[in-house]
Amino acid sequence: MSTDIVDGAQRTLTASSGIEVRWIMPEGFLELPFEADDLDELTDRICELAERALPGADQEVQLQWAAMCAANYDEFIEAGVQYAGFVTTEVDGVRCTATVNVSLMDLDDRAGKNPAGFIASTLRHLDLGRVEEVRLPCGPAAMCVGSRSADIDGSLTRTGRAESVWTSFIQVHIPLINGTVLVLEMGTPTVEGWDVFSAMFAGVSKSIRLFDDNGAPLVMRG
Repeated sequence: MSTDIVDGAQRTLTASSGIEVRWIMPEGFLELPFEADDLDELTDRICELAERALPGADQEVQLQWAAMCAANYDEFIEAGVQYAGFVTTEVDGVRCTATVNVSLMDLDDRAGKNPAGFIASTLRHLDLGRVEEVRLPCGPAAMCVGSRSADIDGSLTRTGRAESVWTSFIQVHIPLINGTVLVLEMGTPTVEGWDVFSAMFAGVSKSIRLFDDNGAPLVMRG
């Protein structure tokens, strides 16, 4: 997926066994590149993204930001991330930012006939946050709302020292009939933007549609 500004556009990925997943991203999101012919092309696309994301910053800051993004790619691959986008906007005069990731993971073989319930039970056991089962237009899902801390490199902080930042997040886990789980996550370190971003993410989650090999709509049972 190429780096670009999303203008309320549909996004598509194909899971194993041919299930196609489509969803709508709101206007204003910048996407991290996930398709490139080689490492040099990927590097160029990340640097282009840095210029779009930080248009007023000097080149050194842009390169530092690009390097930080590139450092996350191993984690993206390990976590099965298929899409990663972010948006920055002002909420009540405060500059706020949020990220949205879309991943595909293997469904636990023990999930049984109620995989969404199994996932919800697992999330509760992990004590990641508030967990509930929900039903989306595409089928049943487990939702988790919580927070976690992450370390920010000193090169990107005002003090020049590494700092811990708390991020609030919402995860939606949608089990698919092909033995995988579609996971969407929205995260934001800015408390002021939580209401706006969580409402936005609810719209993204409800926009998810599933299709089979022939393009026929699918709705997961459960």
